[in-house]
Amino acid sequence: MFILHSLLKDFKKDFAHSRKGDERSTWFIYSIIAIIIPFTSSKTSNLLRCLQTLFGFTVISKRRFYTFMASPKLPWGKLWKQLWKVIPDPFTDGNLITVLDDFINPKTGRKIFGCHNFFDHAAKLNQSKYPWSQNVVTVGLLKIIKGRWACLPLAFRFYHLKKDLDNKPLCLGKQKVQFQTKIEQAVSMLTEIANFYDGVKIITVADSWFGNNGLWKPLYAAIGSRFQLISRLRSNINLFDFPANTARPVGRPKKYGKKLGNPLLLASRYRDMAKEHQVNLYGQVRTVLAYEKLFMLKTLKCPVKVVWVFRQKHWVAFFSTDLTLSMEKIIEYYGARWKIEAGFKELKRDIGSAETQARNPYAVINHLHFCMMATSLTWIYACMMEKTPDRRHAVKGRKHFAFSDIRRCIAEAALNDNFNLLCPVPRKSVINSLVTMLLRIAA
Repeated sequence: MFILHSLLKDFKKDFAHSRKGDERSTWFIYSIIAIIIPFTSSKTSNLLRCLQTLFGFTVISKRRFYTFMASPKLPWGKLWKQLWKVIPDPFTDGNLITVLDDFINPKTGRKIFGCHNFFDHAAKLNQSKYPWSQNVVTVGLLKIIKGRWACLPLAFRFYHLKKDLDNKPLCLGKQKVQFQTKIEQAVSMLTEIANFYDGVKIITVADSWFGNNGLWKPLYAAIGSRFQLISRLRSNINLFDFPANTARPVGRPKKYGKKLGNPLLLASRYRDMAKEHQVNLYGQVRTVLAYEKLFMLKTLKCPVKVVWVFRQKHWVAFFSTDLTLSMEKIIEYYGARWKIEAGFKELKRDIGSAETQARNPYAVINHLHFCMMATSLTWIYACMMEKTPDRRHAVKGRKHFAFSDIRRCIAEAALNDNFNLLCPVPRKSVINSLVTMLLRIAA
């Protein structure tokens, strides 16, 4: 209870100090809690029902709450920085480990903000490959919480197709939505996070779609050597040796040496040289067969450390621009990248962001802000707990607690009677109710 209060009380400072500002701050805190509590899905109508049923909100009407959820005046920029500030010890081995990826939210209505026919690479045989959906680019924080990796959402952007914006301009209030590629959106988010955590090395883990020079070049120019990248290496990229130290009479010195081949060719060459290593992977210490070597990569125009991991007849290659990272850390960090995929499931299914039926652009944006922030605050609450939560539903091969176990602990703390004393719920005044009753009798 006290953890929840200390975690949420500072968010009130980001709202205006006025009657309406104090009202919005209280509604904001209880809306976040209503999303986290496993009462029902996080649709706006269900949130209002939760506030009225569980917390006893009596002065809030349906119209006022829907206006609040679609308000363009919520200070999300300040609120997200406040969330970044309350993360206890966000660094791993002295570095900030971030993860980058995007996901889609399929929808059925036609007039929904951010919806286009996006390609779904994970579509099944009986599903459309171009569903009507929202595409969201997300940056998360990878952090070990009570012995397990977790992904805390830090920022997101709605991606819009350029052809749709050209055919039909989209506006948020009086401001026209400008087209940005996914890479440009990722660069802006990571730059903002890097400026907040000034002086700390930021290692971004991404899949092969984001792990290219489009992301590396602008971020390295903006942040410098503080930015490092770990990604999967495409099998058809050529790797080069370092140039030999031979004196040349004229011209600039060589940057690349002999072309050694692509990862597919080199994998068969280095397989016999691979050795077993102990790596913390997928929740337990595993033995992996791996080999590492330094190369020059022309696509990034810099030296990289390439790691091959072999398993029976299969192999996979990763690269890191941070040459000081050990092979075990590179494999562990990329293995932890899967937590953003689990985070998308927690966000869309457990929290219920995919079930919202909002149409107003600000309502759509605010709802995803609420759900993203609720997901991060749930994991932050787990960090601040003294004891590790018990796993309620046993699953074979999984011994760590689940996301739902933390939500259950938060629900117990929020529904405690003493929590209402620390965070008073706005209710109808007893005096006003008595006066109203007397006036009705007199009439």
